[in-house]
Amino acid sequence: MSLSLTASRGPAEPAAGQVPLTERLARSAAATDGVRQSTAEFDAWLEARRTAHVFSSERVPLAEIDGWHTAADSGNLVHRSGRFYSVEGLRVQTSNGPYPQWHQPVINQPETGVLGILCQEFDGVLHFLMQAKMEPGNRPLLQLSPTVQATRSNYTRAHKGAPVKHIEFFLGARGERTIADSLQSEHGWWFYRKRNRNMIVELVDEEIAYDEDFCWLTLGQIYGLLARDTVINMDSRTVLSCLPSVGAAVDGPADRFQRALAASREPSAGALTTLPELLRWHTDQLCEHWVDATRIPLRDLPGWRRTDEAIVRDDGRHFRVVGVRVEAGNREVTSWSQPLIEPHGPGLAALLVREFDGVLHALVHAKVEGGLVDALELGPTVQCRPGNYDDDEQPLFLDQVLGAGPGSIRYDAVQAEEGGRFLGADFRYVIAEADESLTEELPPGYAWLTASQLGDLIRRGQYLSVQARTLVTCLNTLG
Repeated sequence: MSLSLTASRGPAEPAAGQVPLTERLARSAAATDGVRQSTAEFDAWLEARRTAHVFSSERVPLAEIDGWHTAADSGNLVHRSGRFYSVEGLRVQTSNGPYPQWHQPVINQPETGVLGILCQEFDGVLHFLMQAKMEPGNRPLLQLSPTVQATRSNYTRAHKGAPVKHIEFFLGARGERTIADSLQSEHGWWFYRKRNRNMIVELVDEEIAYDEDFCWLTLGQIYGLLARDTVINMDSRTVLSCLPSVGAAVDGPADRFQRALAASREPSAGALTTLPELLRWHTDQLCEHWVDATRIPLRDLPGWRRTDEAIVRDDGRHFRVVGVRVEAGNREVTSWSQPLIEPHGPGLAALLVREFDGVLHALVHAKVEGGLVDALELGPTVQCRPGNYDDDEQPLFLDQVLGAGPGSIRYDAVQAEEGGRFLGADFRYVIAEADESLTEELPPGYAWLTASQLGDLIRRGQYLSVQARTLVTCLNTLG
């Protein structure tokens, strides 16, 4: 079956007599120390995978990345196969925001990848098959990825390497049960119109053989690992956001915040704005923000210069393009070189939340990113790399996030972004309760959404940015 670019599919309806999916997910979320293996055993397994293969990623001059060359007509960085991706130039013009025009390098990868997680019940508890996968830009190199994380070039074996393991469960009808299936965007700052098919597929009557780089974990174990820094990779986080929202297990009685979060997951919750009104508001935002994003030759980028080492912005801000040489003993190809985007300074992606009439709401921002298909998606309240801005350029609500006291911060961890294309692109992800000074009345481009509404928009596909989807997954870990 070929990949479809049609509308997303929601969770499959339960057959007669079958336990509803939300109840099965809640049971899995309650199994915080695992069933097939304990979390302590997982820790030992992950450490063993770190030492089982040779993993290295070293910086090399951009002029020395093997297999890549500079196109004579454009100055673009392209692979000798003509596949995978290229580094090109992008000119963005917009009618809104502080910057009406800017230029930047961008990754053009004109193919839809597959991010897929297999799940299956063991001893009555739903488990998810996760993979210890090395990505050259991640720190640490090895993190927990979906069962399948592959571009079309990967799974069609353009690299002449080994087949992608378990890809067959996501490309053909084999009697499995589809739990989630939607097209989602990737980072619109650094990718040009890149999308992935996010899938969760349940094995019903089939056992599979899997090697030592894979393990089965409950949802509760995954939620626990999300509280740690840089264990669950970005692709896993976006796929997990497509699940129906269920809470993590809570020790003891739920507190006020957790009760408000539980109410927020109910479709009938008292939302400040109905879903049809939000959809209309989102369409209004798309119409109000005129954006023209045009690919241009890399050599024609004003404000950027290329050296033997890297492509850098003249003022040193935001990011640069660098080269790496990679070894990975358990990948389909065990050694290669490639360009990566390296951001300047740590990132911050924060979601301010507040209770209204007993229902938790999250504050989202309709944010323009030049590489998005529609140029605008709903992002976190704050998403930036603070060191790149002067004091008078700081994003709205940044002061409230940075000034949040320990008692108001509900989630706070560092997570890596897409390590296959970005080098050291970590974000500090924060969920913090706002005080009563943040009311229903908001600046243009901002809206309050319940957890139920966030989940509904994710399953529709391409409404929430990849950073916002990570924060939705993190929100689900809070009870």
